[in-house]
Amino acid sequence: MTVWDRPEPPTRPVPLDRERIVAAAIALADEGGLEAVSLRKVAARLDAGPMRLYGYISTKEELFDLMVDEVYAEILPEEQPGDWREVLRIRAHRTRQATLRHEWLADLLGGRPTLGPNALAVTEATLAALDGLADLDIVLRAVETVSAYFTGAIRREIANLRAERATGLSKRDWQHASGPHVMRMLATGRFPALAKAVHDGTEVDAEASFATGLDWVLDAVAVKLARPPA
Repeated sequence: MTVWDRPEPPTRPVPLDRERIVAAAIALADEGGLEAVSLRKVAARLDAGPMRLYGYISTKEELFDLMVDEVYAEILPEEQPGDWREVLRIRAHRTRQATLRHEWLADLLGGRPTLGPNALAVTEATLAALDGLADLDIVLRAVETVSAYFTGAIRREIANLRAERATGLSKRDWQHASGPHVMRMLATGRFPALAKAVHDGTEVDAEASFATGLDWVLDAVAVKLARPPA
């Protein structure tokens, strides 16, 4: 029986419910990452004994599942666009925005599907937008491909933000500090393609890079969806 199927215990003194528990856990994670979340710390924030929480949640993994599903409510759009590209684009951008608000989500994206009601609603909306456009297996691979792109891009962006905080160096500061080493290596002539990228490439911010890459992936998916079955 999953946490979604198991009923909550009756109300007792110091009223608790999963909604309050999850809200407290998300607040802790927003402040200090997933490592700041434990049933003991959540109980302390709620001014309740740790054993009280086990009536609602059996493991920390269940708590993480509930936290992720709560954030999926922020990803689900208020209205369903008619165009499949717009549905996938909105999902990608709303996932990125939610992760920037809750950086710990980057550590839980991907892997096995989340089975909570909000996550299932997001998946349903995504699949419904592509229903009938192509063979079901092609549709599923298309959704997986777009999800793999934005999950990887989001994780990279969060990793860069964490590196800035850990080192105290902004991206520009890090580039300046690393510049002499990079220039010495490029001067050896062993990395001509990299040298061209460093000297001639245009630098864009994370949001623009994310949007451009997403458009390219959607273009590729469109080709597959439009191709008649063999």
